[in-house]
Amino acid sequence: MKEENNINKLFKNLEGNFDVDMPNAGHEYRFLEKLKQQNNVANTYNKKTNYWKPFLAVAASIVLCFSVFALMQQQDNEFNDLASVSPELSQTQSFFTTAIAQEVASLEALRSPETEHMVNDAMKELKILELEYQTLKIDLNESGNDQRVIYAMIANFQNRINVLKTVLEHIEEVKNFKQKQDENNITI
Repeated sequence: MKEENNINKLFKNLEGNFDVDMPNAGHEYRFLEKLKQQNNVANTYNKKTNYWKPFLAVAASIVLCFSVFALMQQQDNEFNDLASVSPELSQTQSFFTTAIAQEVASLEALRSPETEHMVNDAMKELKILELEYQTLKIDLNESGNDQRVIYAMIANFQNRINVLKTVLEHIEEVKNFKQKQDENNITI
């Protein structure tokens, strides 16, 4: 009830403010003409934008196709290595990468102030060999699995292991030499 009283009071307060006059003759016709003019202006604008939409759609499709093609090419180049040639070479690559990782871990474990220079040099040599391997991967893709490239890739793995083993042997020699010097200094 209270709400009805509030609504009634509102209408009483606004009683003289409502526009209750009848519009002039032809008002409806003038109003419809204005709507038609606005509609024509809107249609003209839509025609101009519709003219460019097909070209934009074609351009977007072309860009999308090139992007997909480039992505596929990049993925092909990334994965073509020994493992992509055959299952046996995949096992070979797995063996070498595991052996290299173990040797690098052993080398890092032996890092000390006396061996720092040798370890750093070995890591630089490994980076050079890794860059050569990346070049060989590109060659493998371009040559269509040429046996010479495959042998070069295997040789690259062997060279990495040889570098690591040689450095580990030198570090052991340095340790043994240092121990002998320490023993000699203690006995004197």
